[in-house]
Amino acid sequence: MGIVLSFDDKKPAEPDLSALLALTSDDMGRVNELILSKAASHVEMIPEIANHLIASGGKRLRPMLTLASAQMFGYEGGGHVKLATSVEFMHTATLLHDDVVDESDMRRGKKAARMLWGNQASVLVGDFLLGQAFRMMVDVGSLEALRILSDAASIIAEGEVLQLSAAKNMETTEDEYLAVIKAKTAALFSAAAEVGPVISGADRADQAALRSYGINLGLAFQLIDDALDYGGSASALGKNVGDDFREGKITLPVVLSYRRGTAEDRAFWTRCMERGENEDAELQEAIALLRKHNAIEDTVERARHYGAVARDALAPLADNEHKSALLDVISFCIARAY
Repeated sequence: MGIVLSFDDKKPAEPDLSALLALTSDDMGRVNELILSKAASHVEMIPEIANHLIASGGKRLRPMLTLASAQMFGYEGGGHVKLATSVEFMHTATLLHDDVVDESDMRRGKKAARMLWGNQASVLVGDFLLGQAFRMMVDVGSLEALRILSDAASIIAEGEVLQLSAAKNMETTEDEYLAVIKAKTAALFSAAAEVGPVISGADRADQAALRSYGINLGLAFQLIDDALDYGGSASALGKNVGDDFREGKITLPVVLSYRRGTAEDRAFWTRCMERGENEDAELQEAIALLRKHNAIEDTVERARHYGAVARDALAPLADNEHKSALLDVISFCIARAY
């Protein structure tokens, strides 16, 4: 059982995604239709596996960023819908691959696809979705958007390998861990936000602003996820509390607690994370150590820092409802820790 984070002295006024949802509602309807269309195949297992994850309740935050950032600069074509769908397919493919690599049993509160159809099918359907994503990028006809998203795909794969090389290594530093999540998570947030102004013909400064916004939002988002794994609820996470611990994932709270701990504390982390002794009793001790060394709270503080950088990235842009909605996303992501 996790411990819900509480920072009552700093608690914001319940931010949500209502403004972003309202602005992107019509376009998201088109995205959802395109998702169903492009996930179809005469190979029966492909739509079964794809729809299992696609329909499992994700917020679709990344494609909404693409839609909102295109609208923000007056885009009037249909390319943003295809790019938003591409972004969602890239994200879904990453989840399918991640669950195989991490040997995860659950995803968004349901059995992971690999538990129902096996590892091979999960990886191959992820590859199919990536192929469909690149087809749609080509259809849009923007070489710059294609470059941005293809670069992101390569960076995400590099992040996966980097994480694998650092897996179960308690000597992982904070800088090394941040490099992993910058590649694995933040790269797609960044690309999703940047392609909107690109296809809208916005100037380079505006594109750079959305790119910086996206990458810092992605870092904040992942760090809050890391904190929630030890101090949140299953409903907030979309997975079981403590899954990162059971899988031996070295996340920032663990890095901080290990480095701040006594020799005895470090021996505990080494035994649990490197040797796999990570049952429920050990989870409770892990949470106690994280709290003792303020590792969860300081992970949230790191997330607040990156959220502030994301806010500053948008500061030079003209005030409008789209900018306001994108700022709300930052507040929403951070507030998940409460």
